[in-house]
Amino acid sequence: MSETARPDERAGTDSAIPSLGAVFAAVTMAAVLVPVRSGVDDPFIQVAAAFAVVAVVGFLARRHGALERTPGALAAAGASLLVVLLTGYALNQGTTAPTTVPGLEWTVSSIFLAFVAAGASIGIAAADYAGVSTAGLVERTLRFSTMVVLGFAGLVGMAVVSIVFTPLLGTGDLEGQLLQFLSTSLGLGSVAAIYMAMRGYDRTFVDLEVPDLRAVLWTVGGLALLFGALVGISLAMTAIGVETAEHGTTQQVEQNPELIAVIVPGMLLIVGPFEELLYRNVVQKSLYETFSRYGAVVVTSVVFSSVHVSAYGVNSTAGEVLATLVVLFGLSLVLGFLYERTDNLVVPALVHGAYNAIQMLVLVL
Repeated sequence: MSETARPDERAGTDSAIPSLGAVFAAVTMAAVLVPVRSGVDDPFIQVAAAFAVVAVVGFLARRHGALERTPGALAAAGASLLVVLLTGYALNQGTTAPTTVPGLEWTVSSIFLAFVAAGASIGIAAADYAGVSTAGLVERTLRFSTMVVLGFAGLVGMAVVSIVFTPLLGTGDLEGQLLQFLSTSLGLGSVAAIYMAMRGYDRTFVDLEVPDLRAVLWTVGGLALLFGALVGISLAMTAIGVETAEHGTTQQVEQNPELIAVIVPGMLLIVGPFEELLYRNVVQKSLYETFSRYGAVVVTSVVFSSVHVSAYGVNSTAGEVLATLVVLFGLSLVLGFLYERTDNLVVPALVHGAYNAIQMLVLVL
């Protein structure tokens, strides 16, 4: 199945899904109208407000039967996607529109709130399009939340390993790089193993197969596709003036090129395999139980990009980090697609590791 979510047999007349979508779309609309009413002179925000209204109308039309499922859901999803792109661009350009939460002393970015709410609206519209029932949406939301927790548990696992081994390895550049690879392997590997044990999976759950000719072709083609996606996204962002953040490892290589002798094999043998083990073989494969296979690829990419915030947050603005996460989301779609096509962890692991290694090598050539 290629839908974003599996249709449920009881779905079809469930009006709760578009009603929920209307709520999130209304939150989006309110969040973008706040800076408009306060005088923020940003045409992207003004256009985003117009599309937020379209999303609200689309969901309400679905709720009251004025539009059939397909046109109504597509209209709401398309309008919400445009809001995500427009507000994301505004954030990257430095427009945040901070707003004080009534009754509290917290200040939140109205634009970021609109970005998140519109993203949720896309997911709800996709569920409506696929005919998912309310119970089905709850099930998918819980599974998605579990995978988000699992993804961030990987970060916690890496942090714990780093804390334990830092006194043993030291704090130099080389030692720090070795510690990072050790943290990646033990941290992500342990979280994957613990989750598999909790679910009662044995080693056969890990899709490790010796690559045949088909897998080799997917690996070569996938690497080309991944760099093609990077070039395409980068050119598009450059054309519209979007700035991205720089990975901490990239900064280290630029400052100390000798580290490349350790980083390249580390990317191939540790980062690629262990990140793909957790995010593809565990997260994506687990999502197959609830989502369609292509839907699982998309949801996994949301998790994958989200957990990389810490890797790009140093010396970068929130807008630059957000743009970088968009790039990672696109690249993760490619890796997820490769795993979905082959059901062989070796393929995305090789492509991921080779992609990272080549990027590092380009910095010193």
